[in-house]
Amino acid sequence: MLLLLAGGGIYLAARSIDSGLSRVDVISPSIDSALGTDQNILLVGLDTRTDSFGNPLPADELAALHAGGGDDGGDNTDTIMVLHIPGGGGPATGFSIPRDSYVALPDGFGTHKINSAYTYGQNAAHQQLAQSGVSGNQLAVRSGAAGAKATISAVQSLTGLTITHFGAVNLAGFADISTAVGGVPVCLNAKVDDSFSGANFPAGPQTVSGAQALAFVRQRHGLPGGDLDRVRRQQVFLSSMAHTVLSSNTLTDSTERDALIAAVDKALTVDQSLDVLSLAEQVPGLSSGSIGFHTIPIVNAAYETPDDGEAVQVDPSAVQKFIADTDSGRSGTSSPAPSTAPAPSGGSSSAAAASKTSAAPAVPSSDAGTAGSTVPCVN
Repeated sequence: MLLLLAGGGIYLAARSIDSGLSRVDVISPSIDSALGTDQNILLVGLDTRTDSFGNPLPADELAALHAGGGDDGGDNTDTIMVLHIPGGGGPATGFSIPRDSYVALPDGFGTHKINSAYTYGQNAAHQQLAQSGVSGNQLAVRSGAAGAKATISAVQSLTGLTITHFGAVNLAGFADISTAVGGVPVCLNAKVDDSFSGANFPAGPQTVSGAQALAFVRQRHGLPGGDLDRVRRQQVFLSSMAHTVLSSNTLTDSTERDALIAAVDKALTVDQSLDVLSLAEQVPGLSSGSIGFHTIPIVNAAYETPDDGEAVQVDPSAVQKFIADTDSGRSGTSSPAPSTAPAPSGGSSSAAAASKTSAAPAVPSSDAGTAGSTVPCVN
């Protein structure tokens, strides 16, 4: 989605966005998403075993991605981020929400980890739709839309933001996009070897793509800050990927651009009214990377829940104040550096470890495409 915004004009010149992307009806018509108003785009990474059109992924592809079988994963949202675009101008801001944030879910689903909102909504709709005779791809797409609506509602309650647009990328699609852009420069503070995600990387700067890129953003086992370190990786990865595309020939070379478009079409599902070109025009300086990434504040990164095991405890009022204060502070600035909000007093040691990653040293990256560009090292 960030790549589409940054290169929206070129993307639309090559192909009408309506002709390729999968679209779902998940945003209420009463929501004002007109150009010039505040835009809050919910971006999620789905742990789904289908493509954006509901087609099951082949078993060999799932194995290569360390994704398990077609029935594994529950279609949870592994990545949750809100991209806020001010209506009156000013830089965009991305707010990451840890997937294990313990929140009240909509529709009587109870209090659970926010990443399960999609599964609860999807499963409830799947049962009802199947009983009414819906089957095949339509069953997958329509039940997925219900999961998206449940996630949107949970995020709105936590953040206080009205979600105006929605974008979701699936497992295989994410790997394909990273390959289409020629790989993404990253940097690690220490080597990692994680059998759960398939992440096996040396320390230091390197370029990842395909299944390795997916493993880089999915790993949380063995990291000092757990899910919070994973959030930090995702922020840095997105910044680096956008920079890589904007500083290379991907959007101007027809062959490379078409490969990216094909990957995006397969990977991305968006709401019915999303207009990439209009959004791109509303974000000044997006092509120079002026997106500030932040993680919402937490209370306790090792909170023991009654039914869901260990989760991330959050305070909605503190989250909403942080978002309001951050947006106010970002007005008129253009600092793109990702950051993690410090945990409030009483936060766990793992939360403190995650907040320290914002001070990780940046190393020169010869793969980024622009002299003097840097990629922050992370856990």
